[in-house]
Amino acid sequence: MKADPSAQVRLLDLQDLDSRADQLRHQRHSLAEHAVLADLSERRAHLDGALEDARIAVSDLGEEQAKVDADVEQAKARRLRDQQRIDQGLVSNPKDIQSMQQEMVSLERRISSLEDDEIEVMERVEEAQTGANQLAAELTETDDKIAAATASRDQRQAEIDHELAEVGASRGPVVSELPSDLLALYERLRESKGGVGAALLRARQCSGCMLGIDNAELATIRAAAADDVIRCEECSRILVRTSESGL
Repeated sequence: MKADPSAQVRLLDLQDLDSRADQLRHQRHSLAEHAVLADLSERRAHLDGALEDARIAVSDLGEEQAKVDADVEQAKARRLRDQQRIDQGLVSNPKDIQSMQQEMVSLERRISSLEDDEIEVMERVEEAQTGANQLAAELTETDDKIAAATASRDQRQAEIDHELAEVGASRGPVVSELPSDLLALYERLRESKGGVGAALLRARQCSGCMLGIDNAELATIRAAAADDVIRCEECSRILVRTSESGL
């Protein structure tokens, strides 16, 4: 293949632009915020599940406390009713009075036991609610961190996208100056060679594979016409000759 030497040199400008675009796309994909957001999202999911469990526990304990409270009130109401019947003389039979008094002693013991249960349940409710409040606070804090990391990521992506757009705008004029066959070869090589299709021959070394070129190959390159498109013997990339080539 042949191409004007100036077009071959211009190919290096295109390679620089494409390499910069590849770097920018890699930066966009590898932003630190991506990993931060992944970790925060995982933590948020964990906290959200834990908070839901904690709220269910608080609700269950609330129901348990309500039942104990109701049992206490019921026992107290029965004790008051019995005491009022005795005080008002509504029960005159000594055996009935004695039986009611014994029942009231039993009610006192039951009330005391229920009130102990009531205090224990109240403490458990308070502890569970404190835990739920702590989880809710951590969830809010995590949401704030997610919002901050998202804003940082979006800002950085916008900056990279802006630079990518500038690179793309610069690429068009360069492409228009290149022969179609040279451009097609470059694009094909760039796709198969890790993004580098054209490399400068500098100081007798291919800047694409960074391997030195032996004397025999250098002699062949020296003998080639200026418009011959030279390929690296090692990596097959287009070798562009300039004053830096050491020929």
